[in-house]
Amino acid sequence: MHTLAEWTALAQTLEFRNLAWIDGGFRAAISGKTFPAINPATEELLADVASCDTADIDLAVAAARRVFKSGEWSRCAPAERKRVLLKLADLMEQHKDEFALLDTLDMGKTITEMVYIDVPDAIDCLRWTAECIDKVYGEIAPTKPSTLGLITRHPIGVVGAITPWNYPLLMAMWKLAPALAAGNSVVLKPSEKASLSCLRLAELARSAGLPDGVLNVVPGFGHTAGKALALHMDVDSLAFTGSTRVAGMLMQYAGQSNLKRVWIEAGGKSPLIVFDDCADIEAAARGAASAIFSNQGEVCIAGSRLYVQNSIREPFIEALKRFAGKYQPGNPLDPKVKMGPMVDRAQLETVNRYIQSAIDEGGTIAHGGLADTEGTGFFPRPTIVTDTRADMTCVREEIFGPVLSVAGFDSEEEVIALANDSIYGLGASVWTDNLSRAHRVAGAIESGMVWVNGWGDGDTTMPFGGVKGSGNGRDKSLHALEKYSELKSVWISL
Repeated sequence: MHTLAEWTALAQTLEFRNLAWIDGGFRAAISGKTFPAINPATEELLADVASCDTADIDLAVAAARRVFKSGEWSRCAPAERKRVLLKLADLMEQHKDEFALLDTLDMGKTITEMVYIDVPDAIDCLRWTAECIDKVYGEIAPTKPSTLGLITRHPIGVVGAITPWNYPLLMAMWKLAPALAAGNSVVLKPSEKASLSCLRLAELARSAGLPDGVLNVVPGFGHTAGKALALHMDVDSLAFTGSTRVAGMLMQYAGQSNLKRVWIEAGGKSPLIVFDDCADIEAAARGAASAIFSNQGEVCIAGSRLYVQNSIREPFIEALKRFAGKYQPGNPLDPKVKMGPMVDRAQLETVNRYIQSAIDEGGTIAHGGLADTEGTGFFPRPTIVTDTRADMTCVREEIFGPVLSVAGFDSEEEVIALANDSIYGLGASVWTDNLSRAHRVAGAIESGMVWVNGWGDGDTTMPFGGVKGSGNGRDKSLHALEKYSELKSVWISL
């Protein structure tokens, strides 16, 4: 790990790619429009990024369709696709400090999280998926001897990917790795709040040998570029990570156009449950703090609803406040800092608005509170709200910031009902030393993922995704390939 001085010096050497990447090269938006990429810690301008819209999306989709039909990537041997993607992973490894800096400067993530989580996990996702693709077999149906039933997988075509700003590189890789490995062409629309790392990735992909047009990165706003991608008649599938509200709009656009498949990883309001038979209260409190304050709380699986059994509630909250005190916002380039700024002023003001609503609705601020919005940088205050009720706004709505709602419970049945009283179903965490209870509660919670005595653990081998208002389909694991391939049945009469 470099020092703050070393990271600061390296940051001065960066060259920001600020143009769209279409058909193997950088180009300005056809309209000539741009939007500013702002460092949320200093409010300094990093670059003016091409602001693409419908015309640029049309150009990118046309390039993606042309190369898909040519078969240069879609019909080459899986082993060849693997070779190119592994080369890209090697190039990412060589430029890992650059990628770490890009997302830290562009979005405000701490350099420590970039070095130890985002960059290595993105590389691992690419390598693991690439290694899998030449080991995925077709099937032969159990038919009578006079027939042969073949079941094969084929790339779906042109994939549109719309990715968020909270994990710019990593979330993009969760879409790109399986989509490209399966042989598709991709048009990626990264968030306008953090586009720089994806543009650099596209440039390296060409250096790795990816044919022109297979990967296109078109920065722009959701209501222009994102909408155009979702409505496009020549896009065969759409993969999205973002809010539940936007997810619903994208599904409507698919219905209004060509019924393209829409794969959604949307919002969350994850419950974290601590039973009184949890032997290590300190570990549980540390885990609860990490679950809400990591990445400034800008995490879809953030453990934002904490339920503590009443018999241990008071000592647990005291331990929780001690660990919360370790998350002091500061310069995200400093390896000692555990919390950086919010992505922009609007998000900081959103967090403040939810904290104020918690106060107005009868909650008690046990730690933190309203952030100062007058100084330089968009730094929040990690906040714990106690005395919350299930009907409070801060309990029901996704805040996407470092605000934790705390409530007590008495029985297992009561807390399961509380945990499931949500439109979301992405993640959940259960802390208990009772093995039977762990299995019982994990099975009863309406959630795509449950962690027992931990939070956020996992690797590329495990599926990631949710149920209810949190979406459908899964990122990571072999199941991710299902989203980016078509099954074909061929019945042969012998």
